[in-house]
Amino acid sequence: MNKKMIIYFSYTGNTKSIAEMIQRELNCDILRIETEVPYSDDYDAVVSQGQDEVNAGYKPKLKPINVDLSKYDTVILGTPVWWYTYAPAINTFITENNLSDKTIIPFITNGGWLGHTVEDIKSATGANVINPISIKFNTSDLSTNIKDIKEWINSLK
Repeated sequence: MNKKMIIYFSYTGNTKSIAEMIQRELNCDILRIETEVPYSDDYDAVVSQGQDEVNAGYKPKLKPINVDLSKYDTVILGTPVWWYTYAPAINTFITENNLSDKTIIPFITNGGWLGHTVEDIKSATGANVINPISIKFNTSDLSTNIKDIKEWINSLK
C-alpha cells in the first residue's frame, strides 16, 4: 500500500508552513492536530505553560480527528520542539493512536536544538522512525536552507 499522511501540530505557523510544503510536493493527505482549548497568543506565556506541560507529561484534549489511520503505512509527523521534545498535543495524539505498525518520518521545527525529540517519538510510539529532519526557524524566519528541505521532501517520494 505505502500510503502516506502528514500529521502535524503548529503553534506559531512554522510547522504548518512546512507541512503544507510537503503536502504540495507529495500530494498526500494532511491533518492538522488542534487542541480543544487553543493556546494563548502570548508567546512568552505559552513558553512557560509549555514547560510546565512537558514536565508534567500533560496531554491536552484534542479536537476530534476524523481519519482512519489504518489506511496509511507512513506518517510524516510534524512537531515544534517544546522544551527539548515534541509538543504536548503530539503527546496526546501518539498516546491516543497506536502507531506501532507505522513508519514515522518526523519533521521537527525548532529555534536551534532538536533536544531528544526523535528518541522520544521512537520510545512513545514503538514505530519504525526514519529519516528525521530538523528545520530551524529564527522566530518566523526559516533558517534551514530551503534547498535542503526540498531535497529531504524529494527523498520521501
